[in-house]
Amino acid sequence: MGDGTSNRYSSGIVIGQVALLLLVLGIIEYLVRAGIVGSLYLSAPTEVIHEIIKLFADGDVFHHLSVTLREFAAGYALSAVAGIGTGMLLVLVPKAEMFFKPFLSALLAIPKVTIIPLLMLWLGIGLSNKVAIVFLFCFFTIAFNTITGIKQTAENHLKVARVFEASKVQTIIKVILPSAAPTIFVALRLSAATGLVGALFGEMIASKDGLGNLLVQATSLYNTAQAFAIITVVTIVSVLIIAVIDLLEKRVVLRWKSS
Repeated sequence: MGDGTSNRYSSGIVIGQVALLLLVLGIIEYLVRAGIVGSLYLSAPTEVIHEIIKLFADGDVFHHLSVTLREFAAGYALSAVAGIGTGMLLVLVPKAEMFFKPFLSALLAIPKVTIIPLLMLWLGIGLSNKVAIVFLFCFFTIAFNTITGIKQTAENHLKVARVFEASKVQTIIKVILPSAAPTIFVALRLSAATGLVGALFGEMIASKDGLGNLLVQATSLYNTAQAFAIITVVTIVSVLIIAVIDLLEKRVVLRWKSS
């Protein structure tokens, strides 16, 4: 009875969300078609859908998408490994956090966009430049959330590990990481979205390929429909990436619980 009610409630929410989305799109369609809002500033949803179909029919978007995803994947993976590793190091090594955290906080406070011209000077405008930008957009979020997550480990759990004479490695794997996992995965989800934005931002400033470059071309030609089409593609990609992280979180947490 309870499950049936819950399922009907969930279905009702989904239907309501779809209805709201269709209503908003319908209003936008009307405003543009009626000339109330100029097509230079806002594009009709039907035109955006047409541009999305055109982008994939031409096939050129696949090259740009693969470039952006390659830049994002490399920078994101490096930032995840470095961020989690740095966070663990600062908390688990005595006095390390006290010594290094002010430096990390100072680096975090630096606006990332001000560093991008220097990265172009040091690394050029190729893949390494975009990877570095994604890394900067993701690293600090992951590192600081890892620190927070590890500090939230229950003292009772640590005492049990000491009672059973668990080694340092066993304590980290069996107690600390499972406790910190939810907070770490929150950081991974947040940084995934910001990292993709970082890759696009780098491409928009200086690049010959990528979705960011494609977006700049569309806006420079005042092709608003194509610009919205590219934004839609980027949004869908971002949602899919976060969905993959959610799936990974469920599997990792389930494995830790079963062990």
